[in-house]
Amino acid sequence: MALASTEKVILGSIAFAIFWVLAVFPSVPFLPVGRTAGSLLGAMLMVIFRVITPEQAYAAIDLPILGLLFGTMVVSVYLEKADMFNHLGKLLSWKSKGAHDLLCRICLISAISSAFFTNDTSCVLLTEFVLKIAGQHNLPPHPFLLALASSANIGSSATPIGNPQNLVIAMQSKISFGSFLVVLLPPTVIGVLVNALILLCMYWKLLSVQKDEEDAASEVVAEKDVSSSAPASARNSTASEETLHNGASQKKHGTAASDEVVSVNGLNDVFPEKHSKGKETLAPRFKRILWKSRVYFVTIGMLISFLIGLNMSWTAITAALALVILDFKDAQSCLEKVSYPLLIFFCGMFITVDGFNRTGIPSALWDWMEPHAKVNCASGIAVLAVVILVLSNVASNVPTVLLLGSQVATSAAAISAAEVKKSWLILAWVSSVAGNLSLLGSAANLIVCEKARLAPNLGYTLSFWNHLKFGVPSTIIVTAIGLALIR
Repeated sequence: MALASTEKVILGSIAFAIFWVLAVFPSVPFLPVGRTAGSLLGAMLMVIFRVITPEQAYAAIDLPILGLLFGTMVVSVYLEKADMFNHLGKLLSWKSKGAHDLLCRICLISAISSAFFTNDTSCVLLTEFVLKIAGQHNLPPHPFLLALASSANIGSSATPIGNPQNLVIAMQSKISFGSFLVVLLPPTVIGVLVNALILLCMYWKLLSVQKDEEDAASEVVAEKDVSSSAPASARNSTASEETLHNGASQKKHGTAASDEVVSVNGLNDVFPEKHSKGKETLAPRFKRILWKSRVYFVTIGMLISFLIGLNMSWTAITAALALVILDFKDAQSCLEKVSYPLLIFFCGMFITVDGFNRTGIPSALWDWMEPHAKVNCASGIAVLAVVILVLSNVASNVPTVLLLGSQVATSAAAISAAEVKKSWLILAWVSSVAGNLSLLGSAANLIVCEKARLAPNLGYTLSFWNHLKFGVPSTIIVTAIGLALIR
């Protein structure tokens, strides 16, 4: 594509630059309006500057991608309501064998949940769990926060619904869910393991020091307990558990805490009526279990439908509506939790990127890089990977996919039809892992950073440099391993 007129090139570049600045730095002092308003501003300027017409702007909005994104968001809301992410959080600390084991668990759970429920959702819901567990074990939070964010980015590369850029790639390339998973699952699994190994190597000493201090404290407590008899300890433990149970029950029903600890057998004799009423709670409890089962059943059905090749957008919307109907309640409270600003951001971004493409600048840059970025040789793949890594951290990964996707696929098609699918999957892998390079590399990183900073009583600031010194080696190594495995 040839360059447009000088006027369009200049004005289109200004509009895209404003969009980019507000997308990467949403609180920039001269215009702190945020990412969503920034994308709409970029889209509006593209139309006002006559880089694209209003009709072209509407046509640039990819409705299937928005439908898929909306559907998966609604499903995630109902999964959260069904306590799935609470169960994932409990798995983090269940029979944990120390700080190193905990770090590996976070990497594994973050990767798996991100592959099927998007990396952003996993980071939103698991950040506070990670902070609490680190605090309970007197451990430094930043290795665990890095494990959560980096594993979410790597794990999300395995499926078309793992992150927004993969949604775009799946829709534009027409690659099925199953094909996506088969090719990218091996590099994802190995990438998560290598990423965890890098974290352990970098922070082994720090985690070991904290573990030694915890063990020393445990030994002191154990020495103090030697003087007490076993029956007394058992009674104290039982009393503590019952006190906590009674306190939680009283808080739930709005009653004052009792000073006496009453055994379960005692409750049967003293309060027979209340105990019989307790049996009535089995019915609501059964209904709750039944409702959760339906949520999980619909979600599994959605994933199976993806695997057999049904239209992903309509499948996700159908699953979302099925959950709304099965809930049999006013869906407003659940639909309000959908991230509509993100959907609006995508609308503005589609228009802005389409306008920038029409200036001819991306095509001109790609024409210059294309001879050196062929996907049928190792050196070409390396050059292409570097371009994607840099652009993903400068212009963010979704705009990078929108700018490069069709160009890379067209270049691969000139070599052979078989290389087209490979080029799309390389783009998916590198743009996903590129999010680990810097704190600004992906929305998942920013979510973990902000959620950790704002967490009540647990606030922790993950600095740009703490992330960068881990992100650079991890991204380079994991990207290279994945590229070697993609066939």
